[in-house]
Amino acid sequence: MKEQFFEKNVAITGIGQSEVGRPSSKSAMRLSLDAALEAIADAGLQRSDIDGIACWPGDNDNGNPFSPVGPSALMSVLGLKVNWYGAGYEGPGPLTGLINGAMAIASGLCKHVLVFRTITEASGRLKNKGASALTNKTVGRDGSYFWQWYTPFNVMSGINLMAQYAQRHFHDYGTTPEQLAQIAMTCRANAARNPKAVFHTPMTMDDYMASRMISTPLRMFDCDVHCDASTAIILSRADAAKDGPNAPIRLEAIGSALHQPWSWDQLSLTDMACFDVGRMMWSRTDLKPKDVGNAQLYDGFSILTMMWLEGLGLCPRGESGQFVEGGRRIALDGQLPINTNGGQLSGGRTHGLGYVHEACTQLWERAGERQVAPHRVAVAAAGGGPLGGSVLLVKE
Repeated sequence: MKEQFFEKNVAITGIGQSEVGRPSSKSAMRLSLDAALEAIADAGLQRSDIDGIACWPGDNDNGNPFSPVGPSALMSVLGLKVNWYGAGYEGPGPLTGLINGAMAIASGLCKHVLVFRTITEASGRLKNKGASALTNKTVGRDGSYFWQWYTPFNVMSGINLMAQYAQRHFHDYGTTPEQLAQIAMTCRANAARNPKAVFHTPMTMDDYMASRMISTPLRMFDCDVHCDASTAIILSRADAAKDGPNAPIRLEAIGSALHQPWSWDQLSLTDMACFDVGRMMWSRTDLKPKDVGNAQLYDGFSILTMMWLEGLGLCPRGESGQFVEGGRRIALDGQLPINTNGGQLSGGRTHGLGYVHEACTQLWERAGERQVAPHRVAVAAAGGGPLGGSVLLVKE
């Protein structure tokens, strides 16, 4: 008998997103409510229908702008009566909440799960410019256990880690700055068609090359842009999904594997979690990379998008530079449109669920000026280093 995978019994039935501000005048809770209520209504549901709630990483640090609202607070404000709720940092990256919510449905705990992600780093940086820096995890407070081993070596920001992967990619595969630039330039071109995006000003190759070098070979325009926003997704049991106003978007396959140490400094510079994730995801479906009609790939730093292209088998390993060269293949009318809302580089660092939201927006053909050709299959992936998760989506 062919193995049955749990995620195929779960579908996305509604999506919602607050304004994307830099910063927003709204509180973190108001942003969360805006996204959640929009998603519930989009799914054709009432608050009383929601019997599960999840997010990543949750409010683990008393309102820290990285994740100021967790399930306990939001379900209290919404007045939800749930059979299951959960959050927590440890898991396969920013899509952990979605993966956990799907498991809650597949195990019979819930029928409709609200998954959300709220971030207010733009407001946080008004008070503390280092609000999102790695030093904030280690200097002046207990911080995360792992980071104490990194900061003595001047790893003061995520870009210091990512630059090592980029430099190795340049060295091993002949990747060039002009090729890497296509990720930032494509995201900016797509953001120009997205009313919610943080940046709309066109970016040329000269603009990219003139941007300040932060950690060689990564420049300022290789870094995502902080914002205040909340994104929400409604997951529903497959049989219940058929009753909604939208064509269900089934979770065809999930990738969440990590077959190497959970540590940024113990990973091979050529092997992030994305490769483990990709192998797992494709092992759970008969679909192939050629079937994907839009790819929303994590771009906390531009090199990560290229790593995800390779990790998910959307291009051969080591050839992402050649794949994106010139930008045609990854444009809105290209072979594989990526980050069609501007991604995090220009759209705003919604951190994880924003990719799923945009994938669904494209599948439901709601994207307006940035809409790509009609298709049924999309992929969303998020995370870097040892953090990584992906979901293959199919519109019924």
